[in-house]
Amino acid sequence: MDQGLVLSVRRHGESSAVVTLLTAHHGRHAGLVRGGQSRRLRGVLQPGNQVTATWRARLEEHLGSFVLELDRSLAAPLLPFADRLAALGSLCALVDTGLPERENHPALFENTAAMITALDSEDDSWRPYYVQWELDFLRELGFGLDLSRCVATGGIDDLVYVSPKSGGAVSAAAGVPYRDRLLPLPGFLIGHGTPSDADILEGLALTGHFIDKHVYAAYDRSLPAPRDRLVQILRR
Repeated sequence: MDQGLVLSVRRHGESSAVVTLLTAHHGRHAGLVRGGQSRRLRGVLQPGNQVTATWRARLEEHLGSFVLELDRSLAAPLLPFADRLAALGSLCALVDTGLPERENHPALFENTAAMITALDSEDDSWRPYYVQWELDFLRELGFGLDLSRCVATGGIDDLVYVSPKSGGAVSAAAGVPYRDRLLPLPGFLIGHGTPSDADILEGLALTGHFIDKHVYAAYDRSLPAPRDRLVQILRR
């Protein structure tokens, strides 16, 4: 038995569904839910919902089957908000397609559950939190960025760029000869100020570059469409 967040659901046969969860102690894990297309379970199997999952299989390598019980409906409050729904779809798609199967990431589970809860905020405070969630996602996969000091000089002041190759911060002075090739570093990611809409988009461009580079392009795949949709909605 484990706690899980619903990432994706696909039809299987006439009445069942294959459901993929991000679990607290077993990583990204799929299983068959019998009757998963029924009206009774449709509300349970919504991406973002938190469930208690019991998995059974004859052998460890089999798909197996889930019995799921709804703990919290985290997706329902977001229905009136296109941007928040897009953020939910993006994070579910990134974990579902970018995380190796059955590789334990308890910190990612906690961060993702907290991020989904934060989407139900009274204001737009979830937006910088979401960019930070993508940075944490990269770190969990072993591709964390070092934004604490300049990769060229070791200094900690006036950090305004990120090297697209190393993922290290670059100061304004050190970056002058290369600024056309560097990525902007929004100040809110290093604790400076309240982000504007433009800052959020720059943050997403930064995290998107490295997620694409390390998680998808290396396997000749593209960023998932829900992630692109989030950026498009926030640009409007």
